[in-house]
Amino acid sequence: MKISPELLQEIVQHALEDPGNEVCGVVAVSDGDEREAVRVLRAVNLHASPLKFQIDGEELLALWKQCEELGELGAIYHSHVRSAPYPSQTDVNFAANWPDVEWVIVGLAAGREPEVRSYLIDGGGVVEEVPLDEPGG
Repeated sequence: MKISPELLQEIVQHALEDPGNEVCGVVAVSDGDEREAVRVLRAVNLHASPLKFQIDGEELLALWKQCEELGELGAIYHSHVRSAPYPSQTDVNFAANWPDVEWVIVGLAAGREPEVRSYLIDGGGVVEEVPLDEPGG
């Protein structure tokens, strides 16, 4: 996915607003092969937990519809408050329902600058890191 520094910063800022709990949301991307991020849409973590996130079904449907109006759903993002940005087994299990959607994770490990990485996770649990490139790059 191509994403501007400004949109990437929106995701990081969301994570920093509640560093004790996982935050979450989605990224709308343009239609077509370029998959350029056009908007970050915040969601509410039903669990308000440092260990997991869940978006209410009705809210997720509304977010998905907003993404479709802008292009398509390109990524689901969330933060890991105590660890590096790598998918947990919970993330891998949840991703099985979202083929071709990237998983953007902000790692907020203690004493470190926020680190952002993106992954594609196939239904069989294979995790592949994918680049977060700037548009035009």
